[in-house]
Amino acid sequence: MKRGIAILGSTGSVGTQALDVIEHCPGRFRVVALAAGRHVERLAGQALRHRPALLSVADEDAAGALRRLLQAEAADYRPEIAWGADGLMRAATHPEAGLVLTSVVGAMGVEPTLAAIEAGKDIALANKETLVAAGELVMQAVRSRGGKLIPVDSEHSAIFQSLSGADPGWVRRILLTASGGPFRGRKDLTGVTREEALRHPRWAMGTKITIDSATLMNKALEMIEAHWLFGVPMESIEVIIHPESILHSAVEFRDGSVIAQLGPTDMRLPIQYALCYPERCPGFVKPLDLIALGALTFERPDEETFPSLCYARRAVTMGGTAPAVLNAANEVAVERFLAGEIPFTGIFRVVSAVMERHDPVLRPDLAAILAADRWARTAARGQVVKA
Repeated sequence: MKRGIAILGSTGSVGTQALDVIEHCPGRFRVVALAAGRHVERLAGQALRHRPALLSVADEDAAGALRRLLQAEAADYRPEIAWGADGLMRAATHPEAGLVLTSVVGAMGVEPTLAAIEAGKDIALANKETLVAAGELVMQAVRSRGGKLIPVDSEHSAIFQSLSGADPGWVRRILLTASGGPFRGRKDLTGVTREEALRHPRWAMGTKITIDSATLMNKALEMIEAHWLFGVPMESIEVIIHPESILHSAVEFRDGSVIAQLGPTDMRLPIQYALCYPERCPGFVKPLDLIALGALTFERPDEETFPSLCYARRAVTMGGTAPAVLNAANEVAVERFLAGEIPFTGIFRVVSAVMERHDPVLRPDLAAILAADRWARTAARGQVVKA
């Protein structure tokens, strides 16, 4: 029997590649719900191909545009069309979905992911902000409901596979690899342009995550995600710059063994692993040629030029709502940089200033986390940054 799957963020990079994976695994999955933002033409194409029962978009205007597109193309297809936060929640908890892929961008993934877990769904998680902002709540819900949470990020998928059921008590270090982004080795980030920051040397990703890679904030958030996902203290998580992006991460055990996962720079590989878990599907990604690679490079990150990793450690040390504030402040700072309001280095300054102003709520519930998120966004928008 085909497994029902709902995809939150279907028109983004991960969502579109997930649908590619599903098409290359015939007989395994049935798409029952797709949720997107305002890319209604792309969503309409996906819907016509996979015919899910429910579609969700950002707002009522987008819903109307989507309905008109579908009516013009297929008289025999009349899916339910929802919108807004309610539509996202309905997609996440669709009764026919056994697996929910969460690939929306930012903290908006927290509530629908929690709702899906509470509804008894397994989660393929490609939204690191969910665990950054509400890691303790999410992992408690997973343990309580007895479902599975499988990471989709290439790094956390690599760690998950490297652990392979091992006792977490035997883990000495998690080695989290980073490409280094477009500014690896650069000491002066003054005058960095939007175009330069979006020119990632290895991965094709969405705008926000590409900027996060350029600031190493992506890796900072992944440190916090790994902390919650694998139950490892922050001091046991080490970031290593690996520009080839072939070794996706590794686990060092207390006996001295290091287990790593290697693969091509193709997100369809970890997506396929998460969707098919605990089985493996026959691959359609071009296999890795180790001989052609020749050599792999590893370096320490420059935390003085790229202080994001320090912010992650500070947020976890502060505890409570501090990681949610870190994430929200960064989201707004990236938006402001992309809009030309602040310089590239202003992203660091906004995040640091907002964190300094925050008085964390310890052991917060979801309402406190969402309140801290709102506060941080307001504070980040109002933070004055001089050129």
